[in-house]
Amino acid sequence: MSTDTHPPIQVRRGGDRGLADFGWLESRHTFSFGQYQDPAQMGFRSLRVINEDRVAARKGFATHPHRDMEIFSYVLAGELQHEDSLGNGRTLEPGQIQLMSAGRGVTHSEYNPSEEHGLHFLQIWIEPREKGLTPGYTEWHPHPAQSAAPKVLVISPDGREGSATIQQDAEVRRLLLPARASVSHRLADGRGLWLQVMRGSLELGGIRLTAGDGACTDEAGTYEVAAVDDAEALLFDLC
Repeated sequence: MSTDTHPPIQVRRGGDRGLADFGWLESRHTFSFGQYQDPAQMGFRSLRVINEDRVAARKGFATHPHRDMEIFSYVLAGELQHEDSLGNGRTLEPGQIQLMSAGRGVTHSEYNPSEEHGLHFLQIWIEPREKGLTPGYTEWHPHPAQSAAPKVLVISPDGREGSATIQQDAEVRRLLLPARASVSHRLADGRGLWLQVMRGSLELGGIRLTAGDGACTDEAGTYEVAAVDDAEALLFDLC
């Protein structure tokens, strides 16, 4: 809850998201994506896509192109195998992040390499600061001191604190809170906050949020995020 004011917080409930079900893929869309189009849900500031994807064993997204978008994945369960035209080939595990700056053009594929286990991850798109940038790739892996940290910077424009580097004035923090624990975040004037809950339940400004829910505000202030039970979330601070 803001200690300065009582700002409006808008909530995007997980149950209201778009759904695409292809058998091998179940994808929940926070914002308009693919066949799911809602003029009222086109993104928040530079944040354009939050898809929660569940991919069956040995299935995935074949090689396809992107441009002029910052695309990152956060693995929740299983493994994510990534390959791209920049020469990167990685397999990410839960709690790890990859970020691809598509820039003026890149192709990539994303697969679940497991023979028996499903893959559960978030795919998130953020618009870059400008078009036609040089493509790039970066990752965030928590070092031991960060693995259980309640609030840790995972994406930033300057890559500080070992974070993945994004081509936008945007910062992303992972929250990992045991029940009844809390953290605070100061939102500066002219910026926006989006909170996406990935596991468990928590409260933002006294509003209860559960897995799949998102909430946002454009009002400056200091916000407290309090876990109702064990919770994991991403907190976006956007220009």
